Amino acid sequence: MSKTARFFEGLKGKKVAFIGTGVSHNELITLFLKKGIDVTVLDRKTEEQYDAELLNKFKSAGAGFILGEAYLDSLADFDVVYRTPGMYYNHPKLLEARERGVVITSEMESFFELCPCRIFAITGSNGKTTTTTLISEFLKAEGYTVWLGGNIGKALLPRIESISEDDYAVVELSSFQLISMRQSPDVAVITNISPNHLDVHPNMEEYIAAKCNILDHQSAFSRAVLNLDNEETMKLRDRVRGSLNLFSRLEKPEVGAYLDSSRNICYSDGRKSVKIMPASDIRIPGEHNIENILAAVCAVWGDVSAETIAKVARSFGGVEHRIEFVRELDGVKYYNDSEATSPQSTAVCLRSFGKRIIVIAGGYDKKIPFDPLTEPMNRFAKVLVLIGATAPKIEKAVTDTPLYDPAKLKILHAGSMREAVELARGNAVSGDVVAMSPACASFDMYPNCKVRGRDFKEIVNSLK
Repeated sequence: MSKTARFFEGLKGKKVAFIGTGVSHNELITLFLKKGIDVTVLDRKTEEQYDAELLNKFKSAGAGFILGEAYLDSLADFDVVYRTPGMYYNHPKLLEARERGVVITSEMESFFELCPCRIFAITGSNGKTTTTTLISEFLKAEGYTVWLGGNIGKALLPRIESISEDDYAVVELSSFQLISMRQSPDVAVITNISPNHLDVHPNMEEYIAAKCNILDHQSAFSRAVLNLDNEETMKLRDRVRGSLNLFSRLEKPEVGAYLDSSRNICYSDGRKSVKIMPASDIRIPGEHNIENILAAVCAVWGDVSAETIAKVARSFGGVEHRIEFVRELDGVKYYNDSEATSPQSTAVCLRSFGKRIIVIAGGYDKKIPFDPLTEPMNRFAKVLVLIGATAPKIEKAVTDTPLYDPAKLKILHAGSMREAVELARGNAVSGDVVAMSPACASFDMYPNCKVRGRDFKEIVNSLK
């Protein structure tokens, strides 16, 4: 019997609960029910608020439900509980359940335990989605079968029986997923570290400690990829247990990928350097995307040829919701940067166009400082349209500085995304760029940043 078969067999006769439904759980719940496992769905939504089709589907397949505000009160009645990434690992109810012997786990933890192939995992405060996608595209272009998951792609545990030893798994991991991981990937990439998610993590120490789980359980045969240009990331180099690859736009590492003095993407293995391509040939704009490509090169070097890397980099158009071109109307170009859920991400967007732009920003408050926006917003924005709960905090950070000049930066407020787009359009002239780059999560107005980004795109595409 295979390890995966033993895993599912071992869950029969146990009571398994899933906290919430969504990308990582819907398919998994269906699979567990097909395997004859006792499944109960726990959700804060009431029966009236729940998706009726999904509710009936799971009920008819044999799932139980505990819905409403008391949905976490019965955790001790279960043997195994799967939490969504959005459910904080140190939630008091989960801590109490663990103390009572309940197994608290996640889709990614079980996947790492059972996955038969090499795993590439990527984390970081910014750039991880693009870097993850690039690694996947590099490997696919080289001819490998690639399974993309974690924060992007599909849930991978429901596909575990289809994955072979010769395949590659590429996963994007957030601090919420990593905080409980006790197994690390074969190749671990940390793009950078800056303040984020401090609405959930009590401090930066816990946030960074969670990120460290991507490194701490590697072996001597593993690879770690770190950002030589990011101070917080480089503080983790002593935790690396296997080989270390560094990437840098500013200097040449002994082993790793770098930008040379002629702005060529290169890789050094410690003995010789290989020129891969001119950075000017990369299709996606911005210095941050050069960093993302350098990180991805470090991850796949030895598995993917320089020729394949260059071919993909010349054609790769970026990922949805990350400085994504939407349309041009009346000479004005509109970009969707909804994945910019931190001030650092929006700062990257502001610097990407080489001129002053119109920015729509604001959203849910993650309790992180907006100081990183002060300089780039005053240098690279001509109009700032603020929405959402954080609008006053962003305005204060941008205006409470000698850099602020109301003659150069106009600040407006909107009550909705549609109003924000209309204000941006009304203040734009031919040749301008309008970017929705919120610097915040979406939860004050939208269930997630993808829904926010699609709403922005629909509004922009509806403009006459």
